[in-house]
Amino acid sequence: MRLVLASQSASRRAMLDAAGVPHEAMASGLDEESVKAGFAELSMKTRDLADALAGMKAVRASSRVGEGALVLGCDSIAVRDDGVQLDKPVSRDAARDHLRLLSGRRHDLVSAAVIAEGGRPVWRQVSRARMFMRTLSDEFIEAYLDAEWPEISGCVGCYRLERGGVQLFSRIDGDYFTILGMPLLPILDYLRVRGIMAA
Repeated sequence: MRLVLASQSASRRAMLDAAGVPHEAMASGLDEESVKAGFAELSMKTRDLADALAGMKAVRASSRVGEGALVLGCDSIAVRDDGVQLDKPVSRDAARDHLRLLSGRRHDLVSAAVIAEGGRPVWRQVSRARMFMRTLSDEFIEAYLDAEWPEISGCVGCYRLERGGVQLFSRIDGDYFTILGMPLLPILDYLRVRGIMAA
């Protein structure tokens, strides 16, 4: 049995590598923007949306790789304390706007993981971290973007906590791996159950 990560995310691959998890990686092939647009009319809760997107990525990739593989799909969504959801920034200007929207406020980062086998989900986990961003000056935001853009263009919330993004926060409640993009510890537990990792 092999593990396939249905993502090209550098941070998710790095987490699995650092944990000693043998895996392959492939793009899920899911058109996330179209799917999210379709879900928008349903007014889904953030948790359910992240779970649905992770599941669709896992199932889609699992159907392509065939038998003998567990396929891990992941998704992360940032939601402000007033319910406004933020996605990955499409430009530096969008990243600046996101940081201004989050500055001095609390937001939640929801990370979902679904493992599929043979084209159907067999395991899922959704975790939440509560993030308290300090008040950011315009000068700080510009200096931060000078240092971090375009690397954060693929990051929900416009930060990499393992890098300069840690400077954005006054307090964080939640699991570090959830913030990086997937609930790693529960994933490792399931991989032990399935014999991919030693128990």
